[in-house]
Amino acid sequence: MGMDNLLGIFVQPWIAHRSDNTRTRWGRRIPYLAVGMPLAAVLFTLIPLATALPALIALIFVYSLVGNSFKPIAQALLPDFIEPERRGRANAVVKIASGLTVVVSALISALLVDDHPKLAFTVPALLMLVCTAVLVSRVRDNTSRAYRLALTEDTTSEPPQRLRELALDILRDRDRSRLLVVTAVLLFASAWFSSRSLFTPYGMETLGLSRGAAGSLTFPSGIAFLVAAYPAALLAERIGRIRTMTIGMTVFGTALALGTLVPTPTVTVVSFCVAAAGASGFLINAAVVLWNLAPSARVIGVYTGLYTVSWAAGGFVGPGVVGAMVDITGWRYMLLDIAVITALATAVILRVAVLSRRNAASL
Repeated sequence: MGMDNLLGIFVQPWIAHRSDNTRTRWGRRIPYLAVGMPLAAVLFTLIPLATALPALIALIFVYSLVGNSFKPIAQALLPDFIEPERRGRANAVVKIASGLTVVVSALISALLVDDHPKLAFTVPALLMLVCTAVLVSRVRDNTSRAYRLALTEDTTSEPPQRLRELALDILRDRDRSRLLVVTAVLLFASAWFSSRSLFTPYGMETLGLSRGAAGSLTFPSGIAFLVAAYPAALLAERIGRIRTMTIGMTVFGTALALGTLVPTPTVTVVSFCVAAAGASGFLINAAVVLWNLAPSARVIGVYTGLYTVSWAAGGFVGPGVVGAMVDITGWRYMLLDIAVITALATAVILRVAVLSRRNAASL
């Protein structure tokens, strides 16, 4: 998983930039998905057939490389087709669908992994092939609003910027809003992934649970996130995305901090459910804010890549940082450690709110 996140940091912005500048009769995204998704499906079915460790590592590496190459492209289809004011709702639906894949994975694990391990790899690959067939046969992103705008900009604007120039534009922008949003995504991802990946040892060390019992306690919070996702999008349309993100992060951090006060399984489950519901306010709207801050329809893919990379980077460094904090404070205060990182992310978003008011921007 660390290799996957590391590859994503380098691959996703580059391939997203290439897709932004691709022009075909199928559009700029579908050609990459039509090749990448079937190739990933084939590679996935080959993983359990590897008989030696070097071959297994090579297959996993290539599979991760291919998967990272089409991840931001698939996500960029949403802002390509959906109007800015409705992107929150659409992203909520996508997050709910992604959450439901956990249920599918659990079913595959329960029914196939023990008795038919190779088939457990084949079934997801077949599902991916079916998705590819539906996508390629039914979707042409050359009809999308963003693609048509990009074609217009091709004829009326300067030539597309290189990836390095786009990155420097964000870094040198005196407004700093885009850079701050990316920073907030990285910080909150650090908190979110830490709360998930370190929960099992927390449950064992602090709550006195077995490994299996500790791991199962996060399931209700996953349901809470799915239930809160769409309302979080609707709330953002009513009071603003930045305000909704701020409220969501505040609820997330406060719930975890209060969970520290009474370290029992019941209180911890309630705390995580409230925290997950709050997290939806950030997770549904952060990408939408970044899409809406993109200066041109020709760079939607790059801005999608920026979001996915900053999210992956937070998942990469967050558990290590919180683990180091736990070494100092002990497992008893792990949730409070995560709340501290959340507070940093909230402070960054509050700065974005100040800048948006100063520039009369509607985020």
